[in-house]
Amino acid sequence: MKHRFLLIMMVSVFLIGSCQPVDLNAPAPVFDTGFNEQSWAFIPAGSFVEGQFNHPAQIDYDYEMMVTDVTNQQYADYLNVALADGTIKQAGNQIVGYYAGDEFNEGRHEEQILEGDYLHIPLDNPALRLQMENNQFAAKSDWANHPMTMVSWFGAQSYCKYYGWRLPTELEWEKAARGLDDRPFPWGHELERNNANFTSSRDPFEDMSSFGSRTSPVGFYNGNTYAGYQTIDSPSPYGLYDMAGNVWQWTADIYDQQHYRYMRGGSKDIYPGNLRIWARNNATPTFVSPAVGFRCVR
Repeated sequence: MKHRFLLIMMVSVFLIGSCQPVDLNAPAPVFDTGFNEQSWAFIPAGSFVEGQFNHPAQIDYDYEMMVTDVTNQQYADYLNVALADGTIKQAGNQIVGYYAGDEFNEGRHEEQILEGDYLHIPLDNPALRLQMENNQFAAKSDWANHPMTMVSWFGAQSYCKYYGWRLPTELEWEKAARGLDDRPFPWGHELERNNANFTSSRDPFEDMSSFGSRTSPVGFYNGNTYAGYQTIDSPSPYGLYDMAGNVWQWTADIYDQQHYRYMRGGSKDIYPGNLRIWARNNATPTFVSPAVGFRCVR
C-alpha cells in the first residue's frame, strides 16, 4: 500500500510539472523556403478518382490553385487595403465583414446564418501571428512566410473574393492534391516522417516539452535541409505544396441542411491517417484555430 501511494504521488508530480503554460510566442527559427507566394498551379479539366474508394469524378473546366497556403504577410497586406476601403472593419477586438447569409432549410442540426457581419479574425488571441505597426497590420517577425491561421471561413472566403478569386470546392481541392491516380498522399503512396508537418514529424518547429507543434513555412517540405532537418520534396502531381499537414484548409462548399464548412488536408496536430487526401474535417464558419488556414482558386 505504501508503494502504491508513492507511485501515485510520483505520477501526480510528473503531471503537474509537465502541465506548464504553452508559450505561443516563443521564438521560432526563420527559414526562406524560396517560394514565390504569388505562384499558381494549373489543373486541367477532366476525369479523376476521388475519395477512399476511388469513385469516378469529373471537373469540366480548367482552373488554377495557389501553390502554397496564404501566408500571414499576405493576409496582413489584405487587411490593410480592405480596412482602408471599407470592405471589412474592426469591431472591438475583432475584424469582421459582411456576408449575405445562407439559405435555411431547417435541417435537424442546421443553424441559420443570416445576412450580417461575421468574425474574420480575433485580434486579442495570442495565437494570432499578426501585429499592428504604425497603424498597419504586419506579420510577426518570425512568422511572415507561415500559413495564415486563426482565420474563420468568412475571413478566408472574403480574402479570396477581394482579389476576384474564391475558395476551392472539395472536388477541386482533391484533384489538385491527387492528380489522376489513386495515391493516398499528395506525393505518392507512402508516408515518411519528413514528407509533411504532422504530429511527431520532429521538424525544427516541434518541441512538445515547451510549446507543442507549430506551423512550418509554406513550401518547407521541398527537399532542402533546414538546421539539420532533411525534408523530402513532397508536391502534389500539379506542383502544390503542403496539401497534407501543416494546416487544415477551408473549402467552399455549402451543403443542403448543413451550416458547417469542410476542411481538407490535415494539420500539424494530427496523426498520419488524417494526412490521406480523402480525410475531412468540419466546423462552424466562425471557427478559428492555430491549425486552420486556406488557399484560393481562380
